[in-house]
Amino acid sequence: MQSFEINRAQEKDLPKILEIYAYARKFMRETGNATQWKDSYPPKELLAEDIRTGQLYVIKDEAVIHGVFTFFIGEDPTYARIERGRWLSEDVYGVIHRVAGDGTVHGILEMIVAFAGQQIQHLRVDTHKDNKVMQHLIKKNGFHKCGIIYAEDGSPRIAYEKL
Repeated sequence: MQSFEINRAQEKDLPKILEIYAYARKFMRETGNATQWKDSYPPKELLAEDIRTGQLYVIKDEAVIHGVFTFFIGEDPTYARIERGRWLSEDVYGVIHRVAGDGTVHGILEMIVAFAGQQIQHLRVDTHKDNKVMQHLIKKNGFHKCGIIYAEDGSPRIAYEKL
């Protein structure tokens, strides 16, 4: 059985991380989600900032990076307002964003949720209405649909929470 580890991303990981996000954008387009990340999201500058702040993580087996995500504990401004529902709790929470895999490993989100849950059991995540694959995986990993939030660009996202 393959063994994976999750580590904070380093600047030297950026080329592989960018490849993984390019693969994820292509996969999303092919599965009916053409607008969530468009052609250049997340931008290299945002990823570099996430690395500097220690919020970008990679999932590796030995030397190969297979997945990437952002995780932090604390308030996410985009979660301050929720419509058509409500959060399950207002306690401090962990946030999972920008989940992507290289397509060769299954269970990426499961690994992320286990990792994040070891640090804080109250988690929030969101995804685009067209991202049916991610919606399925989020529910499969024990999250409950709470309502609609709006990303920084103003586009709506389905918000989920796990206690």
